[in-house]
Amino acid sequence: MSSTCTLNSLDLLRELIAFPTVSRTPNADLMARVQELLHQADIETLVVADPQDPTRCNLYASVGPKEIPGVMLSGHTDVVPAEGQPWTMPPYQATERDGRIYGRGSSDMKGFVACAVMAMIHASRQDLKRPLQLALSFDEEIGCVGVRHLLRELEHQLPAPLLCLVGEPTLMKIGTGHKGKAVYQARCCGQAGHSGLAPRFVNAIHTATDLVSAIRDVQQDLAEHGSREEGYDIPYTTIHVGTIDGGKALNIVPDQCEVNFEIRNIIEDEPAQILARILERAENRMHGWPCPPGNKPTMPEVRLTNTYPGLSTAQDSAAARLLASLLPPDTAYAKVPFGSEGGLFKQSWNQTAVLVCGPGSIEVAHKADEYVEVTQIEACDHLLSKLVEHLCNEL
Repeated sequence: MSSTCTLNSLDLLRELIAFPTVSRTPNADLMARVQELLHQADIETLVVADPQDPTRCNLYASVGPKEIPGVMLSGHTDVVPAEGQPWTMPPYQATERDGRIYGRGSSDMKGFVACAVMAMIHASRQDLKRPLQLALSFDEEIGCVGVRHLLRELEHQLPAPLLCLVGEPTLMKIGTGHKGKAVYQARCCGQAGHSGLAPRFVNAIHTATDLVSAIRDVQQDLAEHGSREEGYDIPYTTIHVGTIDGGKALNIVPDQCEVNFEIRNIIEDEPAQILARILERAENRMHGWPCPPGNKPTMPEVRLTNTYPGLSTAQDSAAARLLASLLPPDTAYAKVPFGSEGGLFKQSWNQTAVLVCGPGSIEVAHKADEYVEVTQIEACDHLLSKLVEHLCNEL
């Protein structure tokens, strides 16, 4: 292994790609390597593990004075699976070609993690007037799961940071917002029976299709008449059905069907109210069909399985102006089409400004042959170096 004296962000990125930290699987070995590097720089770390599985963990570290607000760099260490994708190079081995580093997580978001760790090491040698902090989490890709444990540990121990910088891939643009997300599981019930007598039974898949049709109706209404939040590629709340599973055989009327769907809401919309509209439409549809003799279809049982809040930071806020001052003058602002732990940081520390900015493009994240441009890593290193310099001068 390289020492911290000679290691740079690209070297560390190559190491991090080699850890196959797919969501729901261990990331402890990667965190141990990060701990090793930070400890070599005399930086103390706090590891907060999943209470049910210590092999999946978060890491927190701080450099500089601890009693005053500082800047927190936040990133996740998990990646989406590579299996089943048409990779032309090893997903868990960094490949450098034509000015790019290929590998799972190179863009989303081990590139930023590498830059942030190296920035912490650089900052440990400086006389900071405000602290630089690092928060690395697990299982972000499945709903910002891990960071919640870390926030519960930290929110009453630290002064609220002035700024939390979430390093998701934005091509180094300044991300000022993202939509919130609510994930639902709907269990649709019916009665099993022989398909030759199908009209006598409630078909759970038919109930599920009524729910899906209701979702599509409400989505169309939101698209045509709903609230707008400009700056997004799709400036209104979206509803998406991701999976549907039901039935055992063609000649059996299905008694169970499960539908999993999500609502990605703009700040003005409330997911619970949108869900109520969906269920009202679904009920109207179900009652519009003739019922089997003596049987009535029952409404789906809908359970909220995960949620995180949206994020909205004013472009003219002090934090946004600070970040802009550390980036090239022509740096663009954007609202990003993906979620992050940023809304949870804002929820824990309401006075903390949260922005999203990091190397790489979301357009190549989660795909085969994911990559990050070397110039993007260099740009992120430059930003964080200027941030450290700012923290040395700012009181």
